[in-house]
Amino acid sequence: MAKRFTRRKCIAAIAAAMLPRHLNAQTAPTPIIGILDSAAATVLKLSTFYEGLKVEGFSRNQNLTVQYHSAENDYARLPELAADLVNRRVALITAFGAPAALAAKAATTKIPVVFAVSTNPIEIGLVASLNHPGANVTGVTGMAVGREQKRLKLLHAAVPTAPVLGFVLNPQNSNSEAQINDALAFAHNAGAQIKIIRATARRDFDNVFAELVQPQAGGLVIADDEFFLSASTDLGYLAAQHSIPAIFQGTTFTAAGGLMGYGSRLTELYHQAGAYSGLVLAGAAPAELPVYQSTAVEMIVNLRSAKSLGVTLPQEIVDQATTLIR
Repeated sequence: MAKRFTRRKCIAAIAAAMLPRHLNAQTAPTPIIGILDSAAATVLKLSTFYEGLKVEGFSRNQNLTVQYHSAENDYARLPELAADLVNRRVALITAFGAPAALAAKAATTKIPVVFAVSTNPIEIGLVASLNHPGANVTGVTGMAVGREQKRLKLLHAAVPTAPVLGFVLNPQNSNSEAQINDALAFAHNAGAQIKIIRATARRDFDNVFAELVQPQAGGLVIADDEFFLSASTDLGYLAAQHSIPAIFQGTTFTAAGGLMGYGSRLTELYHQAGAYSGLVLAGAAPAELPVYQSTAVEMIVNLRSAKSLGVTLPQEIVDQATTLIR
């Protein structure tokens, strides 16, 4: 019996050695990451994010699986979506926009969270320090001090005779109060009148432009928000359709008819969020990974829109532009 047992073990060992190496070795499972998006997906956002992941050696559908959840601009859904990603035991949650980032942070203290936000992450309670985030959260910010005031200043310079400037924001945004304070501070310093308008869904856009008629608003400033970014094309088109000089952010808005765009370079923001997600997947501790602060600012001027609106832009504004649409 002892000889038979020894021979059987020997045959099994030889058979195992003859198996292909990839079958004989233990294959590491493909990591799954969750993306929690405050707004609807855009090609710009996801494509640049995936390019950032590739920098750290991770490619979707090759050595990485992605579970994408979007609140579709309904921020009230974010806690439920974040909880679902936690229950799926993803290796990492990447959160686009402050509402998604806050929901992800509230949902877990163990799963790493990498955020991409356009506001100060300390002020909204995401991290305790930019250099030493602590806990399980880090990310990328495109924060810029006084950005709302800068847009108001640019538009005021473009249409100095406008009796009123409209200022639209999303009240669901955790930074909305700061945005209102920025707008009111500008109005006080410049001696201008500001009409505050609120919008939370696309169905509100017609009302936004209707509200500009009554006070004879001569322009519109759009505050930072993930929902507004996802609706950039609609907002730019409506501004042109209603002959309203408007300023927001990014090439999508201005190419659709908006007069000007001013803000963080979104491609850098999303790309760096991908690279940071890759670093964390590779083993970097979020607590020790300083928040990346994007300093790249882009200013886009649509000269075609200016001409159709009858707006003569100061040469100073044209000279400041990083991109001119002719």
